[in-house]
Amino acid sequence: MQRRQFLAASAAAVLASRAFGKEGPGFANPAAAMKAPREKLLFVVCTYANTGIEAPDYLAVIDADPSSSKYAQVVHRLAMPKVGDELHHYGWNICSSCHGNAGDRRYLIVPGLKSGRIHIVDAANPLAMKMERVIEPEEIAKRVNLSAPHTVHCLPDEHVMISMLGDGAGNTPGGFLLLDPNFDIAGRWERKAAGMTYNYDFWYQPRHNVMVSSEWAAPNTFTKGFDPADVAAGKYGHRLQIWDWKERALKQTIDLGDTGLIPLEVRFAHNPQSSHGFVGAALSSTIWTFDRDGTSGAWKSEKTVAVDPVMVKDQPVPGLISDLVLSMDDRYLYFANWLQGDVRQYDVSDPFKPKLAGQLYIGGLLGKAKPIGGRLLSGGPQMLQLSLDGKRLFVTNSLFSTWDNKFYPDIAKKGSWLLQINCDTERGGMRADDRLLVDFGKEPAGPVRAHEIRYPGGDCTSDIFS
Repeated sequence: MQRRQFLAASAAAVLASRAFGKEGPGFANPAAAMKAPREKLLFVVCTYANTGIEAPDYLAVIDADPSSSKYAQVVHRLAMPKVGDELHHYGWNICSSCHGNAGDRRYLIVPGLKSGRIHIVDAANPLAMKMERVIEPEEIAKRVNLSAPHTVHCLPDEHVMISMLGDGAGNTPGGFLLLDPNFDIAGRWERKAAGMTYNYDFWYQPRHNVMVSSEWAAPNTFTKGFDPADVAAGKYGHRLQIWDWKERALKQTIDLGDTGLIPLEVRFAHNPQSSHGFVGAALSSTIWTFDRDGTSGAWKSEKTVAVDPVMVKDQPVPGLISDLVLSMDDRYLYFANWLQGDVRQYDVSDPFKPKLAGQLYIGGLLGKAKPIGGRLLSGGPQMLQLSLDGKRLFVTNSLFSTWDNKFYPDIAKKGSWLLQINCDTERGGMRADDRLLVDFGKEPAGPVRAHEIRYPGGDCTSDIFS
């Protein structure tokens, strides 16, 4: 079915559903999302980048239904058409920001961070996914002079927006690519980007007319692997960019300084009336809470959590906060210390005074982790995804292939893992659940790196409520 025909059919379906008091796609609000059925399938992107295996990356589907005979197994794989993508982050064509519109959360937008290709995957049947189309990097560079696609968010008007980390040649500052509802290139989102230095993640909040974006580095810098000399040379970011959502213009820059180096994942509160959010500065191992100043109207950011380095064999090991996720009720913030090897749970009922509620070691360089499922897990906790009801946290261990090879070379040889952590949402606390422990070292083409996790029905890092 052609895309326009599909949209027309979806419109008819939405109108019919409204007769029964239901609207789609997505959820009306975070409370409705928390009452959604439990996730039964997980999507995970897998890459063979820098493993020595010349095979296409793929999108894996994990059975997460405890009542299933195939529980905790890979039940489907969709291979990309070419080798060398380094699949990383991805997202949906439509989410809760489009609630009430005529559309369907059907297509996954799956970029290759290294190749620059953008794959449009029809996931209407998660066990028989199909490749809808591929947008080649040459077309993107020619049309908008951008490269290295990263974060994918749908917009309320059903466009898809993708943060691009570099220009067409892999240099800074990058920008934001727009795809129209038919997945054709619509141009750049930003109209005015003067003052933009680097790019990485973003999250928008229409009720406050704001988008916040973060910084990593130029693709030509980070793809080679981590070199401390690049930090000293100022080649990594340390700022938050505050954008006027309606004007599509950069309005304010917040410099986090030396204790805010490499601010990566941005997480706004899910409640669209709230104006606060969080960002994790990876290299500085700090969490920052940002909010609008009630007096001046300007945006401010405050360091609210700091993870101290730990000495191992006379060398300081930082936490390296690589990912964070906020529960749908905005109560608990989880983040991963990739090098120290622990996942932390903070009660952020007061976003400027987080309280540690749980901590669990999984791998890492400190030697504090205990065996899970009868073995010590290699690497450290990296990508996180939380169930909509907040009770299950899913974790993988690959960050980026060249960075993996520097700090955890065993991932290339043994492959990744995916683990479920059970979360106490009343009193706080976490417990590893080895019933769902997927070993990606036993994949058909050989050990593979596993990265970001999503669900067919939406999740805590892709849904925005407007």
